[in-house]
Amino acid sequence: MQTEELDYQLPEAAIAQQVAEPRDSSRLLVDRGSGVAPEHRLTRDLPELLGPGDVLVVNDSRVMACRLRLRKATGGRVEVLLLEPGPDGWWSALVRPGRRVPPGTELWHGGQPVMEVGKRLGNDGHRRVKPTGDPNALMRSAGEVPLPPYITGRAFDPERYQTVYARRPVSAAAPTAGLHLTGAVLDRCRAAGAVVCSLELAVGAATFTPVKTDQLDDHPMHAESYRIPAATMAACASAKRVVAVGTTVVRALESAAATGAPCGTTRLFIRPGHRFEAVDALLTNFHLPRSSLLALLAAFIGPRWKDLYSIALTEGYRFLSLGDAMFCSRDRDRHQGSR
Repeated sequence: MQTEELDYQLPEAAIAQQVAEPRDSSRLLVDRGSGVAPEHRLTRDLPELLGPGDVLVVNDSRVMACRLRLRKATGGRVEVLLLEPGPDGWWSALVRPGRRVPPGTELWHGGQPVMEVGKRLGNDGHRRVKPTGDPNALMRSAGEVPLPPYITGRAFDPERYQTVYARRPVSAAAPTAGLHLTGAVLDRCRAAGAVVCSLELAVGAATFTPVKTDQLDDHPMHAESYRIPAATMAACASAKRVVAVGTTVVRALESAAATGAPCGTTRLFIRPGHRFEAVDALLTNFHLPRSSLLALLAAFIGPRWKDLYSIALTEGYRFLSLGDAMFCSRDRDRHQGSR
């Protein structure tokens, strides 16, 4: 598939700069499948779309305060975005400006060295870095929660970039589909007969790295770690319908279905042609053009994503991480592997 097939015109005015208040007041475009007109609802209506036999799965990872504004010994500014720790104390990270930071460079904060920059992991700013002390203490003292680069507003509470059920701080970005949910909405989902389960996928570069290749097949996916509890695996196995809250949940569940491993790392790139084995419906935000997230949506519902995005733009829906959402069901006759 050509990457340009995932292109569309996204006006700057359609990019949400603030979250909806309250969380569940964001708009929800409901797509029930081919041949059915979409509905315009609110995310607080999610329980009305669920029922007995449904399993709603959320990603309960928390965003780390992993954006560090450091300096070289010479005084030059360097920004480090910590992504994921390795077993040897070294982290994968994005370092900018990477070309001006050779391996072995010490980075400083508060008058002392706090990090060593190691080898390059590619030509896109990915590096190995090693905090000199406790990385969690470093993030507490010098870190901030990273917001997407298209968020230009400064008056933003970083806690609103966390889901209400966030647990372990392991992600470099929020699983943003979950930002719409509240404890009350989840309670009403349970009251409607649905089972609510969680998993953890550490959101990293695989989720937010743009697709720059002409062919989707040539796009390199970075590894992301995931953990799916046994209770979540069991609930999904017996579910009438598995509803994923966000693309990260889809990737975790489909990775486990493909490998049989409930935990590990995944480089799964879901794009048109993927055979879905685990997920039947999806709550997701509106994504950037030419992104791996939009490729996943195109795989899930086919080319009608273009019509739905056109409707959303015409109707004034708010796009990207802080924007509105859509609830879509895949056409079972278009995909193999349906339960």
